[in-house]
Amino acid sequence: MNGNKILKFIILDILRNKWVITYTLFLMCISAGLMFFSKDSTKTIISVLNVVLILVPLVSILFCSIHFYNSKEFIQMLLSQPVKRSTIFFAEYAGLVISLSVSYLAGIIIPLSFYGVSLILIYLALTGIFLSAIFSAVSVLISISTDEKVKGIGISLFLWLFFSVLYDGLVLLVYFAFHDYPLEKIMILVTTLNPVDLSRVLILLKLDISALMGYTGANFQKAAGSITGIVISFAVLTIWSITPLYIAYRKFIKKNF
Repeated sequence: MNGNKILKFIILDILRNKWVITYTLFLMCISAGLMFFSKDSTKTIISVLNVVLILVPLVSILFCSIHFYNSKEFIQMLLSQPVKRSTIFFAEYAGLVISLSVSYLAGIIIPLSFYGVSLILIYLALTGIFLSAIFSAVSVLISISTDEKVKGIGISLFLWLFFSVLYDGLVLLVYFAFHDYPLEKIMILVTTLNPVDLSRVLILLKLDISALMGYTGANFQKAAGSITGIVISFAVLTIWSITPLYIAYRKFIKKNF
């Protein structure tokens, strides 16, 4: 058994999952509905972005946690075969990311492509793929680090809540507490510490709608500029994708299943 066969099996298994099918259809209904009721492509993309930033991290981190815990017996069976641990790990992770990315692209990008393929649509596609990869990696890391399923899922949900909802509130709290000090450069760093916030800024930088970017986004645009900000955003999102994955990989290699 080689890595390609394992990867193919995992992808087909996930794509047949009823929750992934529901996820795809829901995204498709949302994007098609917003496109139907709003004839302005910019307004549609902004509305879709708000859904993406909440739903994609939630589904990625929650589904991957449940899938990994439910796949432990399958992983144990593979470990008993003459297959490298690294092959099993990357096949499992790649299967999750590819499946969720295909669902995302089918649900969001295909309906919006009726407006025509544009650079902003490509950015939206890349943003969704990055978010799927990042939160899948975080989810796998949590699942490997925590043997208890309920505890692991609870930690995953808390992290989603923190990055998607609580983070901006904490940033504003810090700003109001230290508003007498020059915080612009610090706020750029703060923006890069949250992949959800960074993804939002990435799209809005391309749309050049500073009024909707929030405090951290406005500072990011002012300090980094549009083109520089986009390059920095993609670079940091790449780091966000690799870092938790590498830590999870090291833990997986040493873990006793």
